Amino acid sequence: MKSKALLILVALALAAAGVYAGGAAEEEVEEPRSITFWTTEEQPERMDRQERIAEEFERATGISVDVVPVTEDMMGERATAAFAAGELPDVIYHPLAFTLTWVEAGILDSIAATEVVRSLGEDTYTRGVLDLVDLGGEYAGVPADGWAQLLVYRADLFEEHGLAAPNTYDAIREAIEVLHDPPEMHGFVAATDQSQIYMMQVFEHIALANGADIVDEDGNITMNTPEMREAFEFYKELAEVSPPGDLYWQHSRDIYHDDGTPMIVWSPFILHGLAGLRDGVPVTMFDDPTTDQLARITGFETSLAGPSNPGGAGWADVRYFGITVDADIDAAQEFVEYKMSDAYLDTLEVAAVGKHPVRLGTAGNPTKFVDGWAELDIGEDRSGVMSDFYDPEVIQSIFDGLETGTRWGFEKGYGDVTAMLYDTRIVAEILREYIDGEHTVDEALEILQDEVVRMAQ
Repeated sequence: MKSKALLILVALALAAAGVYAGGAAEEEVEEPRSITFWTTEEQPERMDRQERIAEEFERATGISVDVVPVTEDMMGERATAAFAAGELPDVIYHPLAFTLTWVEAGILDSIAATEVVRSLGEDTYTRGVLDLVDLGGEYAGVPADGWAQLLVYRADLFEEHGLAAPNTYDAIREAIEVLHDPPEMHGFVAATDQSQIYMMQVFEHIALANGADIVDEDGNITMNTPEMREAFEFYKELAEVSPPGDLYWQHSRDIYHDDGTPMIVWSPFILHGLAGLRDGVPVTMFDDPTTDQLARITGFETSLAGPSNPGGAGWADVRYFGITVDADIDAAQEFVEYKMSDAYLDTLEVAAVGKHPVRLGTAGNPTKFVDGWAELDIGEDRSGVMSDFYDPEVIQSIFDGLETGTRWGFEKGYGDVTAMLYDTRIVAEILREYIDGEHTVDEALEILQDEVVRMAQ
């Protein structure tokens, strides 16, 4: 009996030891960590690149990343629904328009984003992209990349005729007076299709150049001001020397490629087409549609100035990484920091021609990412890098636009009003009616003021 009892005691002791040993072992085994990343870069080739970056991040950290494409037009609706269900992703790559409103709605964690920006170094960023999401000591999101809208012009024609660079209202007017010779050459191609966001973008750039904003410091709507009046009148001048019809981005690019205008407003996504690297948008002004000659005779301006704003302004489109309130904060921050440091050039090369570095370098190498970006492949049907076609000063001027670039309302904390204007296209609608002679400029601005005040209530 004693031996049997002893065996039982030994068995119980071993079992207990096994339980505790097993418990200790279980505590030592960490659960696999994973995060979800929403991105608007949904094209197949861009998805492949982002998934490769995610795989490299997992190998480096053990944190897996589920990369989920979300159509930009559906991003707001998807985020709102996920927030209501408590199912937000950890990180969202999104446009500027959502950043401030998502913080106000409780979707984004501004403290988490601010910690990342400070860890990377605020002084390694262009100041302008931080100012757009500055909450007074915190940042609504982590600036990821961006581009400055360009006034694209035929530098060879400007040099031939002794014209100043078209970076002011008056310089543009002078160039039009000299170069406008329809139907062969129209002095400008302004956006006139009110259904297209492009018209909103081009006009906002023209208005910002003259210091015309849509709100004052207190959020009061300011559509009917002397600065806005000058912008409306100047834009009508541009429309009157443009080809007839409802014009949008494709028309302006194609006409420029065909030697039909000396000036257009476009994004940097035109750069590889100018260099003859895209079969879908051939350079038709030359016998060889793949030539890079148009790139070499083209100039760019990012900052424009109107009579009421001699210092000028640019228009910037910036994208941000937002860390959500449902995130695994540590893992999300680690992923964003990785994307903005070790993998930053890889992240930009997802679409290098239009993804320009907003973080210029590191503390030890202040121009690391600018220099590296200039050597990234921007080719589509043929390979090429920026520095093959554009001089260093041209590349630098494009980055300078991100520093001076701004947007209506955002720096005053009223970016939601700008988002509303873009959603409704109300500015483009009234502007087009003024261009077509349906209203005087005073009538147009009065109508616009009343409509925007009503919508903002």
